[in-house]
Amino acid sequence: MTDKRIFDTKVQVLKYKVLKEVASLAWEDKLLEHVLDIPKTIVPGKVPTMRCCVYKERAILEERVKLAMGGDPDNSNAIQVIEIACDECPAGGYEVTESCRGCLAHRCQDVCPKGAISLDHLQRAHIDKNKCVECGACARACPYFAIRHNERPCIRSCKVKAISMNEDFTAHIDNSKCISCGSCVYMCPFGAIMDKSYILNVIDMIKKSQNNQKYKVFAVVAPSIASQFKYAKLGQVVAGIRELGFFSTVEAALGADMVAYKESKELSEKGFLTSSCCPAFVDFIKKNFPDLAPYISSNLSPMATIAKEMKRSDPDCKIVFIGPCTAKKMEFRKSEVHKYIDCVITFEELQALFDSKNIDITSLDEDVLDNASYFGRIFARSGGLSDAVAEGLKEQGIDNFDLKAVPCDGIEACKVALLKARKRLLDGNFIEGMACEGGCIGGAGCLTHGPKNKAEVDKYGKEAYEKTMKDAISVYYIDNKQE
Repeated sequence: MTDKRIFDTKVQVLKYKVLKEVASLAWEDKLLEHVLDIPKTIVPGKVPTMRCCVYKERAILEERVKLAMGGDPDNSNAIQVIEIACDECPAGGYEVTESCRGCLAHRCQDVCPKGAISLDHLQRAHIDKNKCVECGACARACPYFAIRHNERPCIRSCKVKAISMNEDFTAHIDNSKCISCGSCVYMCPFGAIMDKSYILNVIDMIKKSQNNQKYKVFAVVAPSIASQFKYAKLGQVVAGIRELGFFSTVEAALGADMVAYKESKELSEKGFLTSSCCPAFVDFIKKNFPDLAPYISSNLSPMATIAKEMKRSDPDCKIVFIGPCTAKKMEFRKSEVHKYIDCVITFEELQALFDSKNIDITSLDEDVLDNASYFGRIFARSGGLSDAVAEGLKEQGIDNFDLKAVPCDGIEACKVALLKARKRLLDGNFIEGMACEGGCIGGAGCLTHGPKNKAEVDKYGKEAYEKTMKDAISVYYIDNKQE
């Protein structure tokens, strides 16, 4: 399916087309032979559809193909700028627009702390860029909203201030600040910032498992999958994953059950904790609040936790995580995680894989996905982890600990909570950090983003066969003959 309705934006559609073409050729072992033909396949005519000329379009597509094949190996970040695609969006800071009425109050001038605002003979305001410190006081004071903050979408979306401009006005990412949340990937209207893809690694693993059958390839899917692929049933998506060549699909939500169960006990013992589920949040703490790093939960993320148990059962198996998160592409490469997770792809990439093999998931019979409890499944949305930790305390009979959870919806909320915790002003003892607004359902690798996704996840949680975390964990351990 190539219908635009699957995705939120046309940028995602373009990205999908490149991924699909790369994957299609890789399945047939024809990628190296035809890789240079992909731009012409996507833009077959001589009339440009997006850029000034067809040649620039194809040059940009060549860079997108490189990212679909793994990106720049010398750049350690999973997020990468396509410089030729960057349209040098204006970044003029605060500017007075034509809406200025030349009023008598001149509140903008009165509130400016640097005297950067002057008035012309018509009493209209002007901002001296040499004096302006971009505090925004003038824009807030203007009753006509005549002062606009002209800021690049990528810079505005990056809450950790990792994006700036090069001398040629193209975007530049400071890897020492970036937490790979992918917010800039989703917000760039030109698709000039993209995440590297590892779909070729996944295809290679599946093909080798089918050829020599020395190992099985498992898919671990994030619980936010319940809010995606809305044109089909969840069971059909799971069936489609099997059609791709995966041996079986396991819920990362079962790992979430395990994490919440352990984390609640760890919290009661230590008295204060920050969550470890979101890799972007963990990276944010380590880079910006290193003094609070000792309080990060000692648990691996749900993805790594369930994969660890799966590897214990079958050491030779290969495990691919499928979810909404670009930061997971950084997490799985860490030494403590890579021994359990072999690769990571997003929901966008999963859609491309389906279509690269002409798998119409709407025509498939439904497979079952019933590993986790309600509480493990609601990890996908903000506040879900806090609810699960409260349940973990209850199920373990830890009634002498008063949980004061602080769910943080987005990295800005995380920053506020961490600043308060540093100064010991936080009214809480557990910080649930989600870098993406809404939680994982707002991840950059989602097909769609929106408020309805939360309801879909809650509905999915209520359909869980196991009603408690303890039941879900016990079933897994019994099935795998572990204590």
